[in-house]
Amino acid sequence: MLIKRSEDIPSSDITPESTYLNRRKFIAGFGLGGALGSSMIRSQFDSAKVLEDEFSRTQKDWSRVRSDLDEELNSYEDVTTYNNFYEFGTGKDDPAKNSHTLKPHPWNIEVDGLCAKRGTYGLEEFIKPRNMEDRVYRLRCVEAWSMVIPWYGFSLKEVIDWAEPLGSARYIEFTSLYNLEQMPMQRSFVLEWPYVEGLRLDEARHPLTILVTGVYGRELPNQNGAPLRLIVPWKYGFKGIKSIVKIRFTETQPLNTWQQSTPREYGFYANVNPGVDHPRWSQARERRLGELRKRPTLMFNGYGEQVANLYSGMDLRLNF
Repeated sequence: MLIKRSEDIPSSDITPESTYLNRRKFIAGFGLGGALGSSMIRSQFDSAKVLEDEFSRTQKDWSRVRSDLDEELNSYEDVTTYNNFYEFGTGKDDPAKNSHTLKPHPWNIEVDGLCAKRGTYGLEEFIKPRNMEDRVYRLRCVEAWSMVIPWYGFSLKEVIDWAEPLGSARYIEFTSLYNLEQMPMQRSFVLEWPYVEGLRLDEARHPLTILVTGVYGRELPNQNGAPLRLIVPWKYGFKGIKSIVKIRFTETQPLNTWQQSTPREYGFYANVNPGVDHPRWSQARERRLGELRKRPTLMFNGYGEQVANLYSGMDLRLNF
């Protein structure tokens, strides 16, 4: 999944306050977002109340927003009907059809491992200690296809700093919900369940690494990983674990789900390197959803200037 930096615009040009639907359910006035790689855009969401029939206007407002590559946003329908979420099926349209069984409220998150703040926290309790500011993010994302998406969220570093990892902690591990009633495809053997991902702590602390709670001025839909998911902008999409219920600080490198399932094809790092082909396809080019043409895939998804120093001296053909 790829996030591309975008230029600042006035908050009045993005989305009116009234577009933030039912935010009080789980963040009670926290607005989430910011323009990655540029100055933060702030807008207040206190007492936000949204009418469903206003959303068509919201889409028009968002469609005027363009990245610094002069790219238009994909539609809300694109963002929410073409997804990878294997807990609800392997087809791209399966999550939108099947994820109604997920119950994202109430939601608890366990914090465990080598840190001072071990415990289980409700989502509101988990977010509030972060002293977060209101932010708006416009993000570009890529897997085998790409989309330009208005996510909003907050820096993972804020969570890490609050949790106070011990000096021996070098990695952070994430685990998705495991619930056979809510996620029926977990009865299948398509992957090992529950879904697990991990990052080195320096990767996790990078300001471009975010936890996401919403999209297009709405709460994060079930099919997009409600109520909390990870976005790591310079890595492929399988690093973006969804419906997170646990974070754990470890001294040793976690074994992530895809690395466990097919280690020849998926490694721990998943940094975008278009010069290294996947064993079954080229990764040199990507296709924007809704377009026929392909475009070159950028090293580190275009974030080399910001993140290449994290991998100084590493062989990125071996550490894939």
